[in-house]
Amino acid sequence: MSSSTSRSGSARTPSAGPRRGGTDRPESTAARSLGWLRELPQALNRPLTSYYLVFSSSVLLIALGLAMVLSSSIVDSYTETGSAYSLFQKQVAAAACGIPLMMVVSHLPVTLLRKVGYPAMLGSIALLVLTAFQGKEYGYGAVRWLEVGGYTIQPSEFAKLAFALWGSNVLARKEELRQIAEWRHLLVPLLPGCGVLVLLVLIGTDLGTTLVLLAIFLALLWVVGAPAKLFVGMFGLASVLAGIMIAVEPFRLARVTSFLNPQSDPTGSGFQLLHGLYALGTGGVLGVGIARSREKWGFLPHPESDFIFAILGEELGLIGTLVVVGLFGVLGYAGLRIASRVKDPFVRLAATAVTAWIVVQALVNIGTVIGVLPVTGIPLPLVSAGGSSLVPTLAGLGVLLALAKTEPQARKALAARGPGPVQQALRWLGLDRAGTDTRPGSGAQTKNSSRPTQVQSRRNRRR
Repeated sequence: MSSSTSRSGSARTPSAGPRRGGTDRPESTAARSLGWLRELPQALNRPLTSYYLVFSSSVLLIALGLAMVLSSSIVDSYTETGSAYSLFQKQVAAAACGIPLMMVVSHLPVTLLRKVGYPAMLGSIALLVLTAFQGKEYGYGAVRWLEVGGYTIQPSEFAKLAFALWGSNVLARKEELRQIAEWRHLLVPLLPGCGVLVLLVLIGTDLGTTLVLLAIFLALLWVVGAPAKLFVGMFGLASVLAGIMIAVEPFRLARVTSFLNPQSDPTGSGFQLLHGLYALGTGGVLGVGIARSREKWGFLPHPESDFIFAILGEELGLIGTLVVVGLFGVLGYAGLRIASRVKDPFVRLAATAVTAWIVVQALVNIGTVIGVLPVTGIPLPLVSAGGSSLVPTLAGLGVLLALAKTEPQARKALAARGPGPVQQALRWLGLDRAGTDTRPGSGAQTKNSSRPTQVQSRRNRRR
């Protein structure tokens, strides 16, 4: 009896598992793929999704940028300084300063970020005024750089972050006080503040930064819900201002005409754009390989900064350029996701302003290189060489990371992990909560501690 049972069990054993060569294995692979797609919306709805999207895309862009700066600057660095790594070392030093700054800013509370906007705005205006009188010229008479303590900085790059924080706080305060019903409350003092920065930047003939500042201004008006007529009017005013700036400067007008037809002046105003297109065309789909660019050997001007995207396309091909565009797309999606998931007006405004700053600047740089926009001399965020651009951009990303922690359930998810080393250091300095305590029940304790209890009042009456 037992032997027959064992035979029947052994006979049924092969049929119990999946058959080789059948359709079970393909079906299981397809099921796993569909299961991953079904779980994707759930993964995007996790509390810290925005935080990790901003952090991961930023780290990948920084790593890719360091590699491309090393590759694109070897020739010019060796020609100018005798060392092939001089510019790369400066970029590494800037990243070594900017990355810790990003992590520190990411742990700052929103109340402190709101307070930083005013002194940052005043400091940016002071530096821009100083640049107008004592700035250094670089290419076509552009006065954008200021020498401070032996280092050359570009104050207009810091002004972008300052204006984003200051403008967000101004409009958030007006929204909290219900003072944005009329268009005058929307534009004052936002428009004069933007006008001062634009005027000072234009004195240094920096059209690219002017366009970014105007983009931040329009983004703030859009988020706060400005009327369509007002928004269209401000957009038209910005367009007219850009047209005037192009018309009054001969070299800008030459860039616009060369942008429309670069072959008309291949050795003059169209030289840089044509060689940027040559680099992209040489790269093809897969690229010629890292560090094997030909255009960086004295043919393409500024291969490590303004036209680093062309070198990237030449060495890494179409796939490399699509990866960079995709990373900026992820960064833009994460920033707008933060703005759409919070109720705090400052968080919503600041997240949109910082995102507009970085994404619009990236689009302008990429559009310049591929020939759909005139040459403006604006760097590619996180990728182009230049510490004056990298450090403020990393600080702006730190602001985005701090704002991402204000999403629903994000603070609880971070609190469950316990404080990290940066948060412990800020707490020791008294900057982690900026004088406020968000723990449950802390508000009631503070309120009760400010007045005597009933027992204490009775004792006071007896005395």
